[in-house]
Amino acid sequence: MLVIGIAGGTGSGKTTVVRKIVDLLPDGEVIVIPQDSYYKDSSHLPLEERLEMNFDHPESIEFELLVDHIKKLKAGITVKQPIYSYLTCTRAEETIPIEPRHIVIVEGILIFTCEELRDLMDIKVFVDADADDRLSRVITRDIVERGRSVSKVLDRYDQTVKPMHLQFIEPTKRYADIIIPQGGNNEVGINVLKIFIEKSLRDHQEQ
Repeated sequence: MLVIGIAGGTGSGKTTVVRKIVDLLPDGEVIVIPQDSYYKDSSHLPLEERLEMNFDHPESIEFELLVDHIKKLKAGITVKQPIYSYLTCTRAEETIPIEPRHIVIVEGILIFTCEELRDLMDIKVFVDADADDRLSRVITRDIVERGRSVSKVLDRYDQTVKPMHLQFIEPTKRYADIIIPQGGNNEVGINVLKIFIEKSLRDHQEQ
């Protein structure tokens, strides 16, 4: 099994990179494990407090469960991935069964902050983007997908997203084996990663 970690700041284009890689590879060979599914459940808190949660701090992630799931997948065991809602900031009772595949992509802004999780990765990719580009994507995404106002998005960016990026996310770039600037627009960087993955697939098939 090849475990690939894809990190980068909020709005850097990680999801686009992941989608393009998956599209370039054979069907059924890849599973994607999003860090966002592993945010800690906050159903015990009032809704007002939940909506003010800092999603850009490592303590918001249940890394123990994520690490456990990657270990089980590597051991050939199916896992039950949580379903997390940004609208309610809670986990659903339902889960998604994830079966082991030859390639596992772990994607999220904070995945390189956890040493135990990093150690399970065969290759680490950091998707880089200018702060202005990331902000414009965050505004669009949070308004459309998370029902937030422009002023709310900008306040959150200034109060949590930007400082957390500088404190926790940007420093993890040093752990990356590959850095892809301009996110999903960097076809060369994506193709380099694709070649590496295809070689791993061939090696696996020849064994």
